Amino acid sequence: MNKTLVSLVAVVFTGMFVMPLFAADTVSTGDPSAAIAEDPYLWLEDVQGEKSLTWARERNAVSQAVLETVPVFADMRARLLAVLNSRDQIPYVSRRGELFYNFWRDAANPRGLWRRTTLAEYRKPEPKWEVVLDLDALAKSENENWVWGGSSCLSPKNERCLIWLSRGGADATVVREFDMTTRSFVKDGFFLPEAKSGFDWVDINTLYVGTDFGPGSMTKSGYPRVVKAWKRGTPLSEARVVFEGQDSDVSVQTDVYRTPGFERVIINRATDFFHRERYLMRAGDPTSAITKLDLPTDAVVLLRREWLFVQTKSDYVADKKSYPAGALLAIRFDDFLKGGRKFDLLFEPTATISLARDGVSFTRDHVLLNILDQVAGGLIEVSLVDGQWISRRAKVPALGKLSASGLYNDFARDAKHDPYANSYLLRYEDFVTPHSFYLGAVGSGNRELLKSRKHIFDAEGMRVEQDFATSKDGARIPYFVVWPKGAKADGVNPTLLYGYGGFQISQAPFYSSTYGSGWYRQGGVLVVANIRGGGEFGPNWHQAAMKANKQRSYDDFAAVAEAVIAKKITSPGHLGIYGGSNGGLLVGAVMLQRPELFAAVVCSVPLLDMKRYHTLLAGNSWMAEYGDPDKAEEWAWISKYSPYQNVKQGVKYPKVLFTTSTRDDRVHPGHARKMAAKMLDQGHEVLYYENIEGGHSGAANNAQRAYLFALENAFLWKNLGGK
Repeated sequence: MNKTLVSLVAVVFTGMFVMPLFAADTVSTGDPSAAIAEDPYLWLEDVQGEKSLTWARERNAVSQAVLETVPVFADMRARLLAVLNSRDQIPYVSRRGELFYNFWRDAANPRGLWRRTTLAEYRKPEPKWEVVLDLDALAKSENENWVWGGSSCLSPKNERCLIWLSRGGADATVVREFDMTTRSFVKDGFFLPEAKSGFDWVDINTLYVGTDFGPGSMTKSGYPRVVKAWKRGTPLSEARVVFEGQDSDVSVQTDVYRTPGFERVIINRATDFFHRERYLMRAGDPTSAITKLDLPTDAVVLLRREWLFVQTKSDYVADKKSYPAGALLAIRFDDFLKGGRKFDLLFEPTATISLARDGVSFTRDHVLLNILDQVAGGLIEVSLVDGQWISRRAKVPALGKLSASGLYNDFARDAKHDPYANSYLLRYEDFVTPHSFYLGAVGSGNRELLKSRKHIFDAEGMRVEQDFATSKDGARIPYFVVWPKGAKADGVNPTLLYGYGGFQISQAPFYSSTYGSGWYRQGGVLVVANIRGGGEFGPNWHQAAMKANKQRSYDDFAAVAEAVIAKKITSPGHLGIYGGSNGGLLVGAVMLQRPELFAAVVCSVPLLDMKRYHTLLAGNSWMAEYGDPDKAEEWAWISKYSPYQNVKQGVKYPKVLFTTSTRDDRVHPGHARKMAAKMLDQGHEVLYYENIEGGHSGAANNAQRAYLFALENAFLWKNLGGK
């Protein structure tokens, strides 16, 4: 998969999603001179500046002195680290050819091992693994703080791969070519220095690549504007230009389809975060004509052999027929190129059932659809039978989260003999059931349990409920309540309310080792709010809380807080809120708008200064979600909720802990720094912790994750009346 595309998908933080953002440089951009007079904390945007780092370290010391002495801290940190390093974790695998690959971390391998095995071996309780790359050994030998970024291999042989290595967990990566037969980096092979690069294999000697070629080659969002064809053995500077986007775009990247008989290249020009123009080019020929495809720019578009699939994000009219937002359509690609627009409707959403964001996968003969039904996961198998698409609902566990992914490898010329042609891997979890990993086959109700995780915490006596709150405008907002054993509705339960509400990211039930080994075990209640802005009910649920309507996310979140208080699940003195990234913006806004509802706030890797967010790092790419603060009419709505501009002296706010990372090159750490400094100067109760490593996830390894969660847990327990 193209590296730029990888950056767009969801990033996981302590078992929950944070915003799927693009990244950029680790210094602020734009001319700040006009803002200096009105922003005395602007100097904190200097990420690596001595003055700002000294400030961060001083604040860290204060927070650590307070939180490390909380009685639950040390035990929480030790237990969580043991969980994260446990060998009982499921080694999830992905298929390349006949082998199955896994990236693994534990106490002996904190940076991780990239390893592989056969399916027969994987079935065993203790499979034998062949180590492909030892990241700890590599980091030691090269004296670099390498963090695994991923890999892209050239099918069908998979003998050469491009590996992404990040320094300290940043999204910016170094790209190096790796020989899978010798398990070593290729001398004088393809190499890209640290940047936010996009690339795709054309053949063994050619790449399509977008990277920082020099001035003018990157967009304002910090991603490639230019794609070039790069031949092995030639300098990158001599690569041939294939396509150029605009400076105002988010990015330009390619998808190369190498299926024998269906070789194609699609160039994706992302004009903003949610819209893409797509261009068709003949595979392997950078001089061929480029054809713009007549497709809705906000749709998800997939090619599979002779078929074109379109997942709509808004209502779409084709061949005089209207299709709703959230539908999945199919048409033969050659017919589409000839002007045909007679689509087959494979999936149509209902009021409660939606197709998961990017929820389409394939076997050789079938389409797999991951769906959400009242926020719980489901699976639909779609097959072409006698020219008609037939759908069947697969039997899966209820009230959980699942994800099915087809195993078929159609790059190989003998793919029709693939023993896994119509098989898929399926993951399942829910709030009290550990992860399970299955091998399934389309049409069969039986699945082979490959791996299951042991219970991290004792779920006996726990219960999960789903309920609905009524938002300010009358909308029904679902939420889950996870009750620890013995808890009852007496109004004094330490309760943590989590939300996200952006970028069509859904919050389905999840099994969390962090909450299980800490929060639930201590007797805390967890509430997960499925607010608008997310994707729980499809694209319309997301679009209902974008731009001018972003306030709806905050109203929804407050409505859930009011509901759990009214039901005596908790009370304001025992209710805390947590959010990361866009969720950090959420809790930052709501704690200012409704401070009387909460006692404590954890605001992680947040956006907070919405006046300058579009000038900091990748913020320019998110204006499709929030709006452009340089336009007076759009700043008019943004200014009403932007936390940094709305925090006031003399108002009693909940106690707040801000956490961020110096190496976060998605959301600028200046957001958290400036907000903390401003609130401290106004006399509010604020703690602040900045991890020097970690990137947007806040931590670069298990030890850092355990420490960060223990700090957050200690802060919440201390301030929510935990005993």
